[in-house]
Formats: sequence, structure tokens, C-alpha cells
Amino acid sequence: MTTRRHLLAAGAALAATPALAQRWPSQPIRLLVPYPAGGGSDIVARILAEPLREELGQPVLVDNRVGAGGLIGSEAVARATPDGHTLLLTAGALAIAPSVIRNLSFSPQRDLTGVALLAVVPLLIVVRPESPLRSVADLLALIRARGSDVSYASFGIATPPHLVGERIGQEAGRAMTHVPYRGGAQAMPDILSGAIDVALLDAVSMTPHVTSGRLRALAITGTRRSSALPGLPTLAEAGVPFEAVGWHGAFAPARTPPDILTRLNAAFVKALALPRVRDAIIAGGSIPIEPPLDLAAWNARFNADVEAWGRVARSARIEVE
Repeated sequence: MTTRRHLLAAGAALAATPALAQRWPSQPIRLLVPYPAGGGSDIVARILAEPLREELGQPVLVDNRVGAGGLIGSEAVARATPDGHTLLLTAGALAIAPSVIRNLSFSPQRDLTGVALLAVVPLLIVVRPESPLRSVADLLALIRARGSDVSYASFGIATPPHLVGERIGQEAGRAMTHVPYRGGAQAMPDILSGAIDVALLDAVSMTPHVTSGRLRALAITGTRRSSALPGLPTLAEAGVPFEAVGWHGAFAPARTPPDILTRLNAAFVKALALPRVRDAIIAGGSIPIEPPLDLAAWNARFNADVEAWGRVARSARIEVE
């Protein structure tokens, strides 16, 4: 009799499992953005909140948890209950952090799991129109000749453009001088005056300056050419073998149930396919993912990015407190 009761109870539990999965989400979902309101990741989160609500049937709340260069909010999600109700929406700096931050209090690869790659932020390598540099080959030759006398602008220390600049210097065999700015608008006067030799800035905001002739582009980062600048080579095509690129992505705490992760990935992919979402993401300074990545592909890409950025950071001895 006891055995029979146990078998009946086990059968009831198995029968209830799909019903429990179907009841998820059972409460509002929080999208923690570890950067201030108005930044790239925040813009993407707020664009996606409503279509995710429509798809998942629960409110999606954007929570800006700012501090420590994005690490406070990221760690909060890494330590959150792994039930799919607390997610991280962050930028590509998460893949750089393990290599540049001493004594990082959590592991992005061990304590988080990728949910969806949402958008990429390719960089343009640009110079002023009067610059003698007309190609990446010209830039490499200049670095070999002048080394640290060649300066390049980025939008911050230990950011993707900073590390791409270091990677270009590594290819040349000599390092350029890095000059960080708060953004492209702040760097523009020094680029146009010739105070800065070259700049690595986001492709969306810089492309209009290139098409208008205000700037000249030498290459674009990432694996694909720009549809707006089809004649412009990628950095790898131009002679610097490096394909990592900035991005915005969603993560969940490690140990979140696989069925919930699968449903979340599908919800993000469906939302990203909406024309209004695609247009808003582009207007916000990013490029939607084509084609979308499933869970395995996104986690593989994130791990590859951690390795790629890490090789550059370690070689350049970049470290931040």
C-alpha cells in the first residue's frame, strides 16, 4: 500500500510539472539595467518592455541599478533567485570585466547565463577628411613609424573601442596613445581639428558624418559590413584579425530552469522582429541582430567574446579598480 501511494504521488507530481511551467511568469519581471537612464542599454530595455509584456502576460519593469561601471546591477542579478523573474540587460563591457577588474566579486560566465543577444554596437574607425590616412594599412604604417605619437579617441577606459584601439596597436607592434571621451560628440572637435589622429566611435551616430563627408571611415568592427556603407571593409578584412564587437544582451541568474530560459529567448526574439522595435533600436544607436541567436549560440558567443577581449586586455595590461 505504501509503495502504491508513493507511485501515485510521484505520478501526480510529474503531471503537475507542465502546469507549473505554464504558470510562469507568475509575477512582474524586472529588467535590471546597470547603467543610468538614457544610455544605450536603458534605451533597448525600455523599447522591449512593452512587447515583452504583451508576449509574457506580466508587467516588465525596467530597474536602473547603477554603480561600479555596471557591476552592481550585474551582481544583483547573479545573486537573484533563478526563477526567470529577474533579468539583466547590459552591454558588452560585461565580457571585458573578467579580464580588467581585479578581484571581481562574481563570475559573469559562472553566475549568469545568456538569454538573448538583442543588438550590436559596431564601431567605425574614423579620421577627419584632411587626414592622410585612407585605409587601415595606412594607419598601421603610421603607428609603426610614430608609435605613441599617434592618438586615438574612444568613449571610455576598458570599453570596446579602447580595446579595439589596443588591438590595432598590437597588430602594428606599437601602442597608440588612448584618449578617452564621454562620447562621440565630445570627441568630434578634437577629431576635426587634428588634435586626435583617429577615433573609434559607434557606427550609428558616426555614419551620417561619414556619408556627409564630415568624416572619413577606414573600417567597421564586427563580422559584417554596414548596409549604409557597403564599400567599407570590416576591420578583419582591412588587415587586423579581430571580430568582437559591442552589444546589448539579456542574462538570467545561473541555474534558471531551461524551459523558462527557452521561453524568454523566444519572447525576446519575437519582440525584436517587430518593425516598431527594430526601428526604435536603430534610432537609439544600435543595430538589431540578424539572424537571432538561440540560447546555445548566444552563450557560445559570449564565452568567445570573454576570451577575445581578454587576450587584448592582458596583452595591453589594462586593469581598472
